[in-house]
Amino acid sequence: MKIGCLNNISKIGLNMFTNNYQVIEDTKNSDIILVRSFNMHEYDINENLLAVARAGAGVNNIPLDKMADAGVVAFNTPGANSNGVKEIVLAGMLLASRDIIGGVNWVKNNLGDENILKSIEKAKKAFAGTEIFGKTISIIGLGEVGGKVANSCLDLGMKVYGYDPYMSEKALKALKPGIEISNNLDKLYEESDFISLHIPLLDTTRHMFNKEVFAKLKPGLVLLNFSRDQLVKNEDIKVAIEANIVAKYVTDFPNHFIANLNNVIPIPHLGASTKESEDNCAVMAAKQLMTYVERGDIINSVNFPNVVLGEFNGVNRLVILAKVNDELTNRLDKALKPMEKAIVTSVSKVRKSYAVYSYDLNQKISEDITNTINDIEGVLKIRII
Repeated sequence: MKIGCLNNISKIGLNMFTNNYQVIEDTKNSDIILVRSFNMHEYDINENLLAVARAGAGVNNIPLDKMADAGVVAFNTPGANSNGVKEIVLAGMLLASRDIIGGVNWVKNNLGDENILKSIEKAKKAFAGTEIFGKTISIIGLGEVGGKVANSCLDLGMKVYGYDPYMSEKALKALKPGIEISNNLDKLYEESDFISLHIPLLDTTRHMFNKEVFAKLKPGLVLLNFSRDQLVKNEDIKVAIEANIVAKYVTDFPNHFIANLNNVIPIPHLGASTKESEDNCAVMAAKQLMTYVERGDIINSVNFPNVVLGEFNGVNRLVILAKVNDELTNRLDKALKPMEKAIVTSVSKVRKSYAVYSYDLNQKISEDITNTINDIEGVLKIRII
């Protein structure tokens, strides 16, 4: 099985692969691909490509529908880098509260002053800040990262609100007592000293923070964005900063417009740039790819439903990736009718327009049946394991 790496991938992750896998230089001939930030939207998909795994959470650099239409399962690694991102969010909050950057720059600009220690005592008042203890922070999005940020802020003595209409039971249970969950965004806007964004970039969230929202904020707010730059509308936050509605904007995605604004702390996309995060993401991605290649189980896919049959319970495992249409299930049932008594276990799931059908069979499936399935409208790829 040939592995292509479109970015540098942690050796700890690559070492997870067994001798049945080989990293190759020519990624265009890969069976599976590992990627971090490489833009795959213009990437040519070869016929034998089975899966792509993003060693990270965000997948804006992967054309998910294009991959799905080619029968390529795309994975991400949610939570693997969450601690690294959490720590840089806390650092960003402290940098915005205490003018540490201004103070450090002052020292560097006065290196020739032999009496710098005395000079500091006069200069430091220009860099005085505020403490975060007792302040109110709202976490918008309580997934792996947002939940960790919320818990840490509570430990730091802050009042913590959380907002996430799609929060899972697992995420809710991971939150510490004392974090107040609210469905009222206007309340959070009015009361928060800090707001930290931990949501994906979707059509519904693009420019979520715009002039209408800025008009509702408590003046002097610190906005932390370690998710995606387009969650915040450039022109509108410029106006909000100039009006001191937003005192500081801390972002891990400083586009050209934002990088040139005052009172912005621009961090060069360092959220998950820790050795531990890169190792964790690579290990998780490698395990998911091997699980799919060897067992056909799909875990943490971002374009197909997650389907797990687990250990083999038969002679063959049949995995069908398909695009949903009205006749698909009936035609698959008809095609598999001759194998009806051989089906030991089956699972089928749908996610938006795409479906996965998995079967454990106690006898080998014939070439005639696989050819029939392959000819069914909507079937994208067949795997026999």
